Amino acid sequence: MGGAGSLEVAPGKALVDTPGFPEAYKAEGRAGARFLEVLKETELDWTFLSPSAEFAPGERTGKFRLGENQLLVDATGKSRISMEDYAIAFVDELEHPKHHRRRFTVGY
Repeated sequence: MGGAGSLEVAPGKALVDTPGFPEAYKAEGRAGARFLEVLKETELDWTFLSPSAEFAPGERTGKFRLGENQLLVDATGKSRISMEDYAIAFVDELEHPKHHRRRFTVGY
């Protein structure tokens, strides 16, 4: 599991490098990006799940989208996922792996 900071908001531009990204989380976001790069260099069978930018307790809907390296946003431009739906995506991946040696993300 990782954070949303390393997800791309534009080609080659990570969320952590945008002006609105909270200063308090920048070091953690960059560390997560470095960890992901280290994983890519290993022979391990890994999967890296990044949440949306807004990740908080909420409703379990079971209705969400999966992506890969780009930050998922809804029609209003918000990037969010409830912890409950994130957990569903995580367990789905454990039970039916589809992202061997890749990162994926989940959002509405």
